[in-house]
Amino acid sequence: MKALQYIAVGTPSVEELPVPEIAEDEVLVAARSVGVCHSDIELLEGRYIIPFEYPIIPGHEWSGEVMAVGSKVTGLAKGDRVVGECVIGDDHFGFSISGAAAEFFVAKESWLHKLPDGVSWTNGALVEPFSVAYYALMRVGNVNASDTLVVLGAGPIGLCVTAAAAALGAKTIVAEPSASRRDQAVALGAQRAVDPAELDEVLASETGGRGADVVIEASGRPEVMARALEIAAFKGRIGYIGIDVGREAPAKLGLIQSKELTITGSIGSPGVWPETLRFMAEAGIDLSALVTRRFGVDEATAALEAAQRPAENIKAHIEFTATA
Repeated sequence: MKALQYIAVGTPSVEELPVPEIAEDEVLVAARSVGVCHSDIELLEGRYIIPFEYPIIPGHEWSGEVMAVGSKVTGLAKGDRVVGECVIGDDHFGFSISGAAAEFFVAKESWLHKLPDGVSWTNGALVEPFSVAYYALMRVGNVNASDTLVVLGAGPIGLCVTAAAAALGAKTIVAEPSASRRDQAVALGAQRAVDPAELDEVLASETGGRGADVVIEASGRPEVMARALEIAAFKGRIGYIGIDVGREAPAKLGLIQSKELTITGSIGSPGVWPETLRFMAEAGIDLSALVTRRFGVDEATAALEAAQRPAENIKAHIEFTATA
């Protein structure tokens, strides 16, 4: 089988590898669509939040088809369409253990969820980033049509937040420097998408000067994280989802008290995959337009290169067709 493998730091390669064998409690999955995430690039650069070793197969945003099941697997069968969680105990699928960027890979039944009918392979491979966005909104709590919600940053996660918040009924405003990403935010349900320099004026107009009932910080830039405190309304809720480790920016911390703000931070999407899948299916969420480049397995290294050009691409996907 063909697989994208990281051989060493900065050295990705499409390799011919044996099809893995499954144990009695395991499932053999044929990949169908695999997204490239910024953390996949960090892994290639030799840095990740937990220890790992090369060679490693990346791929934690994926959809696939069950090819075979072990004798102790009872809830899945050949032909089932599945997606899978990427944090499994102390292991991270696609990071500390090999992932889905291969024609065939092994997973445990407990990691997997059936993909609802009508959710495409492409949307299936976007469940993982959407689940992160959905989890952040659930952490903030009770997002509904009474809220004006501001998303700071329209990267893949920020755009997923936009789609989820709009489906929940919130009046959603996105602040993003890129005009093309602002257009994408509107297509996903944002009522307004503006350059960050225009946000104060637009927010004042939309809320009568009240400010944002909910702010989701999705850029991971410290100065923008500090800005979230300033645009939140009295008794506003702020959810930090963008990731930054180590950098600093001045922040008006007194606003937390004077505005009686509620602040949450979230990482990953623990425990919410089943409801995320139901939400996507019932709300008719279609994120396929986020995939701006598609590559076959033989072009997998080009997918990595495309993912490192965020001005040109939102998401790059590697698509697979192998069945045996």
